[in-house]
Amino acid sequence: MYFHKQELQFKSTPDKPDAVYARKLQEVLGGQYGEISVAMQYAFQGWNMHLPGKYRDLVFGIGAEEFGHVEMLATMIAQLLEKAPLGITEDAVQDDPTVAAVVGGMDVQHAIVAGAGARPVDSNGNPWQGSFITASGNLYADFIANANAEMQGRVQVARLYHMTDDAGVRDLLAFLLARDTMHQNQWLRAVEELKADGLESLPVPSNFPQKKEHTEVSYQYLNFSDGQQAKDGGWASGPSVDGKGEHSYHEGPTTSAPMPPPTRPDARYYGTTDLPNTVEKIAGTVQDKLHRE
Repeated sequence: MYFHKQELQFKSTPDKPDAVYARKLQEVLGGQYGEISVAMQYAFQGWNMHLPGKYRDLVFGIGAEEFGHVEMLATMIAQLLEKAPLGITEDAVQDDPTVAAVVGGMDVQHAIVAGAGARPVDSNGNPWQGSFITASGNLYADFIANANAEMQGRVQVARLYHMTDDAGVRDLLAFLLARDTMHQNQWLRAVEELKADGLESLPVPSNFPQKKEHTEVSYQYLNFSDGQQAKDGGWASGPSVDGKGEHSYHEGPTTSAPMPPPTRPDARYYGTTDLPNTVEKIAGTVQDKLHRE
């Protein structure tokens, strides 16, 4: 059950309109690592979670906060667009160089589609996609994905901070940066607690028996590049992070297998094979007569 309170978590008011910057800000609203993504990601992780208690409460609590961040950014974008010029484009561009800059860089669908409002898109106008979210049901994998989302999002917000001198916008971004700092630490701490609670460990999924994998290659670093320095990393020698193996370095693969012969799909796929064309036609006709799928 959801209730909406018409109140923002933090002030979201720019000093002046800026339609070009409004387009830039769309990235951290509707981009791959934007607030819509993390809000939906945490919500679905909570809905899909098989474990009651502190971890489920964690994702629901932060997911609800992230929906609030969506609202804050949408509100900011709408205000950046509030007094954006509207009129005959050709005349406006000729009369005002500022308008020319806006026309050259704004998202025109902010005006045409959204009526000077935010949209669920990235900074290039690409629609937000549900495929951005990760909700696998494995908490170790999901929490690492969450930490990555917060890191990538914080990188983008930090870049946007330097793309404006608007004090009001910067104030909001400074708040979002601080919350991203908390969320990065939170998810990485949650991973440590999963391990301490004996619920998950590396490699993910930890409850799949490793004896069923080809353990001889489990901790081999296979160098498929002509770079020479990868062998100097801890992934090429020494104990593995999961404490279950010892890394070794190898130039190229340590296994190989012969290439199987070319496949011959159903003749009615009409792919070109090494069989004569007439044979393919006959095969397709026979299969049709036999009603063979």
